[in-house]
Amino acid sequence: MQVFNSSEISKLIRNRRSVFPAQYSGEVIKKEVIDEMLENANWAPTHKLTEPWRFTIFSGDGLKRLANLMSGLYKKVATEKGNFDRKKYEQLKIKPLQSSHIIAIGMKRDKLERLPEIEEIEAVACAVQNMYLTATAHGIGCYWGTGGITYFEEAKSYFDLEAKDKLLGFMFLGVPKGKLHNGRRKPIREKVNWIEK
Repeated sequence: MQVFNSSEISKLIRNRRSVFPAQYSGEVIKKEVIDEMLENANWAPTHKLTEPWRFTIFSGDGLKRLANLMSGLYKKVATEKGNFDRKKYEQLKIKPLQSSHIIAIGMKRDKLERLPEIEEIEAVACAVQNMYLTATAHGIGCYWGTGGITYFEEAKSYFDLEAKDKLLGFMFLGVPKGKLHNGRRKPIREKVNWIEK
């Protein structure tokens, strides 16, 4: 059995942070790092090997296309629903352009629906965590955002997702321009019960 350095793995996990687009330097991430993130995502746990994760990667001029899609679709849907917010619209036009890459995160439902939907979503979340940890190992900042058009049914078709599939958000990626803040967690003992007898 292969043994890994558990202290290094623990250090990596405990140093993962959400790093937001405003904190990115503008430096472009190497494609090899993105490829490694995606490959590691592909090794997430998946019940019955459904492998439900689907990713669409935007970079270069693709970020402008995504910004136009996000802002345009938000304006259309929010106007129809009567809750259009001009500030949110303007942010959707700008925010994607602050990133080196953005990965749209989708969940492709098992055609036979052999599993409860939540298990497919959980598998995708594990895949995203693998990407987060890989990015952290390379000194890359990232942030899983679920705002904007994420839960719009109208957005699914743009990411090759069908009615029973889900768009679960966008991972914004960039090189941090400064020192990252220290993480905070309440003690684990407050969240655990041991039953030994």
